[in-house]
Amino acid sequence: MEDLRMSTSPTSSPAGLRRQQKKYAFPLQDLLKVIQDTNWDDKSNISSSDSSLIETQDEDEEPINTAQNISTRTYIETDVTLPSHLIANTCTETSGEVCGLGKYKSRKSENSFAKSSFILPTEVGDIYDELFGIYQKLQQERLSQQEYSLQLKKREKYLRQKEEMLFKHQNTLGKIKGFEEVLHAKLRIMKEQHNAEMKQLSEALKEKTKENRRLKSSFDTLKEMNDSLKKQINEVSEQNKQLEAQARKVQSRLENLQKKHAFVTVQKCKETSQPVRHPKPQKTERASASLKSKIPHNVQVYELLTLLMDWISDLEISRPKSEENGSREKSVCINQLTTQSVQEKCAKILPVVVEQFQWTPLQSPKLHFSLIKFVYWILKQIEMGTEITMSSTLRRLGEETYKGVTYRPTRETPLERITNNKTKTALFYKSSSLPLRFLSTLVVLKTVTQVDYLAQALDTLCMDLKSDEGRDLFLKYDAVEIVLKLLRQSNRGLLSGVLDIMLQLSMETRFFTPFVDSCSNESFFKVCAALLRDNKVDVQILEKLSVVLQKLSKIKGNKKYFELFSIPQVIQEMQRTTNPDHAFLVINLNSILFHLGYTKPCTFPSNVNTNY
Repeated sequence: MEDLRMSTSPTSSPAGLRRQQKKYAFPLQDLLKVIQDTNWDDKSNISSSDSSLIETQDEDEEPINTAQNISTRTYIETDVTLPSHLIANTCTETSGEVCGLGKYKSRKSENSFAKSSFILPTEVGDIYDELFGIYQKLQQERLSQQEYSLQLKKREKYLRQKEEMLFKHQNTLGKIKGFEEVLHAKLRIMKEQHNAEMKQLSEALKEKTKENRRLKSSFDTLKEMNDSLKKQINEVSEQNKQLEAQARKVQSRLENLQKKHAFVTVQKCKETSQPVRHPKPQKTERASASLKSKIPHNVQVYELLTLLMDWISDLEISRPKSEENGSREKSVCINQLTTQSVQEKCAKILPVVVEQFQWTPLQSPKLHFSLIKFVYWILKQIEMGTEITMSSTLRRLGEETYKGVTYRPTRETPLERITNNKTKTALFYKSSSLPLRFLSTLVVLKTVTQVDYLAQALDTLCMDLKSDEGRDLFLKYDAVEIVLKLLRQSNRGLLSGVLDIMLQLSMETRFFTPFVDSCSNESFFKVCAALLRDNKVDVQILEKLSVVLQKLSKIKGNKKYFELFSIPQVIQEMQRTTNPDHAFLVINLNSILFHLGYTKPCTFPSNVNTNY
């Protein structure tokens, strides 16, 4: 600084002044640049320059409001305030436009410096020192501002990352909110559906509850009515017993009175007939003659009639069956009668035979059996014809066979009342003889149409089949065809009784093979197939029928009958639709299919109820 002051003294030469000006040209150019940038006037004096420097220093010491403005101002002041040879080592961030502007201003400052030579060198040195101090302060401030700028950049980068993360979170939250709305909508729909279902179920439950209450009330009403009817029955039975006791007493008293009256009448007759004795025997003879005219007393005639009926019946009933259709062969007699002629003769003789039932109470029980057997053969012959209709005769025959025939003698004279005062009854269906009762039951099944009579006849037949004699008679008189016709009827109340009969005969006894042979025909399997296809048949009926079919499926010759009526396919369909709880039926169906070769053997539970 001293050299600078010495060189700028007023006594120095012009050449030295030019050297000094050249030496301090660059710092002065920088100084002029700063003065021009801050809008200072080139012609201002030193005091105004000092005040501008002081103001610049004061502005540097003011607090910085925003980081971006402070940094920009610092860079500009630093670049334009310092000399060019000091700025070259430190400032690296000045743009090309600023440098070009500085060169342009430096040239302008040289011209202005040449013109403003009146400034003292000592003052310029002081200014330079002050500017150098300001430069150092600005350098420190610049470094601190650079550090602060780096921190701001880092913080800005962190904030941007955080902002991006927040945007992602917002997008995620938006998606979650959308999903939440969809979920709430679905939950609302499900809740509405649930409420609707609950409402329907509650209504159905209310209806069921009402129905149960109604059924309970009706059941209670029926129970009360049943109890009242039981009480009435008990009262009526007691009254009946009392009336029966009274009737027995009255009957015994009446019999005593009748005997007494008859005795008194005989005594009077004896007293009045002593003078004339011949007219009385004539009356008795006429009465006996009239009785003989009504009732033939020739026992040999009835014996001959019995032998003839037995001979015809045994000849026709014991004839073998045809192998083709299972029906009886055509009747072959000595005179070669045709089937039609035999049926016509049977139709003519049946009413006459039925008329003879009224005299059966007076004949031997042996005649009863022969008569029933002959009637049974006539019925079998009539069944072969389709044009013969004898409904009234058959109905009368069935009623007399079922109820029996009672003979009440005529009481025209007191003598006849004494000798024939007891009624006689011929029992057929209710007979104690098993052959007579069995044939009578078959006749009832063929002629009677009342369901109650048929049900009682089936029960009687089922009881008789418990003995070997009854089973032998069943096979001898070919009763399978009779019960098979009952199995075809629409009345389902008889199906159980018919199948009970078949179950008894399908037991492993010596009668099993003949029974199976009699069932091995198309008519039997046709009826069974119709029952299996009927959806209204009870499960117990199907179980009983399946037992019989299971026995028949063991015979290889019956496979053609099973396949003829598509019974295996029906059974397979029943297997798919049958409730598994009906294990006994399922076992029998599987056994039938196994014997027919349609399925493989399988194991069955051992706790199945097999009551059949």
